Amino acid sequence: MRYPASIQNLIDHFSKLPTVGPKTAERYVFYLLKAHPEWLQGFAQAIAELKEKTTVCQTCLTIAETNPCSICSDQKRNHSIICLVADTRDLLAIESTKQYNGLYHVLGGVINMIEDIKPENLNFKQLLNRLKQNTVKEIILAFNPDLEGETTSMYIVKLLKPYKIKVTRLAKGLPMGADLEYADEITLSNALKYRNEM
Repeated sequence: MRYPASIQNLIDHFSKLPTVGPKTAERYVFYLLKAHPEWLQGFAQAIAELKEKTTVCQTCLTIAETNPCSICSDQKRNHSIICLVADTRDLLAIESTKQYNGLYHVLGGVINMIEDIKPENLNFKQLLNRLKQNTVKEIILAFNPDLEGETTSMYIVKLLKPYKIKVTRLAKGLPMGADLEYADEITLSNALKYRNEM
């Protein structure tokens, strides 16, 4: 016996999510079948609004509710420092420390030869355009301390050499192989506070 088409269709959709296999997708669908109709309606609406009520900030390239985002439009922030992050989740992890008052630039990932992510696939061109328009004095590299993060950091150091801008990186407290989005606030605070010039 096969599942009704509506159930199988939803299982197939859930299976496309990262780390969700067919059995987990099946559990999700049967959980939803038992859910209260009002909750289910709210869940469906939240998914529908995901693209409708978000945009990409054209300055820092983060996912936000407005363009420019609240960080880029905040005149109280230090506009001479830009923190480079792989994605919006890393930006939010650093913001949660309340230790950083500069701007951000979201690269949209890191260089990863195994997954065929090359520098031209990332937001380097937009970063260079920002450097030409603004008086940026420091770039902070805030990438996961793994092979891809290191590769991306080294590429950026070479890329920015002609600009004579101070390049620092997160330091103390982030072990090799860790993910920024899972780091606690104290570890991230120390990493920002004790960053090193490259």
